[in-house]
Amino acid sequence: MTVLVTGGAGYIGSHTVKALAKAGFEVVVFDNLSSGHRELVRGRNLVEGDLTNKGEVHSLFAEHTFEAVIHFASLIQVGESFHDPHKYYTANLISSLNLLECMLEAGVHTFIFSSSAAVYGEPETVPLLESHPLRPANPYGQTKFFVESILRDYARAYSLRFISLRYFNAAGADPEGELGELHEPETHLIPNILRSLLEEGRTLEVYGIDFPTPDGTPVRDYIHVTDLADAHVLALKKLLEGHEGGFINLGANQGFSVREVIHHVEKVTGRTVAYTEGARRAGDVPVLLASRARAEEWLGWQPGHSDLEEIIRTAWAWHRLWHGRE
Repeated sequence: MTVLVTGGAGYIGSHTVKALAKAGFEVVVFDNLSSGHRELVRGRNLVEGDLTNKGEVHSLFAEHTFEAVIHFASLIQVGESFHDPHKYYTANLISSLNLLECMLEAGVHTFIFSSSAAVYGEPETVPLLESHPLRPANPYGQTKFFVESILRDYARAYSLRFISLRYFNAAGADPEGELGELHEPETHLIPNILRSLLEEGRTLEVYGIDFPTPDGTPVRDYIHVTDLADAHVLALKKLLEGHEGGFINLGANQGFSVREVIHHVEKVTGRTVAYTEGARRAGDVPVLLASRARAEEWLGWQPGHSDLEEIIRTAWAWHRLWHGRE
């Protein structure tokens, strides 16, 4: 059984490709390598191409037979989406529409979508349930919201069977040391803290110390990337077995503030983290915390690696290894 993974040379995509291979699936990765990395594919079947080019997508489906598609490929930087919303709406929506059109024409009706907690906007209550109103606070979140709306309509009109997985804060690295986070620029907290410890002249900046939280810094729900990858495999198996799809949160249901994360990094690494304090970033909300009840019920999913210090240990091992290669 062959699965197409778009964006499979990226951070979460590459971990999911590894999990799929371990589960016995054949995988074809489709990636334009604009932010993904060939070395993260680790010799598996990689087709270079761009989802915004419909001709290239048609050719992909003409050359391969797929039973399912997992769609990671998108632009992901919240701040950049504020400054250049056209780039985000164009890339994220056109790529998804092209992919859906070509897969349905090829008779493929099983689809896993890489969504985000950004679809919720500022929470009314926490932890967030999947039934919470969707009011994205930034253009990046809007693109995920729009694709989810498209999936609902396509399911009704074209018999698409889908699960949309709403990630909270993906973090950590492959416990076996093969894969990790390689964003440039890096916008995620934990790798930025670790890189500030490894790279001379790199200073960590904390964005916002006046949030309505106990210590003034935003609180987030951190989920290990390996646990996310495992959830994709479970979701795929459920759809292939004929089970119900829908929208599912993926989070650990435990929140940590930025200052708390810094404290745990210092504990794990034995180093002092120096940082400066800056203004809030546009679109940041005070608290994002997931309910994982539906993931447990629908998928039988339990995060096994998402203790914060395990997340930090695996990320620290990866960044020290990668820093030594440069």
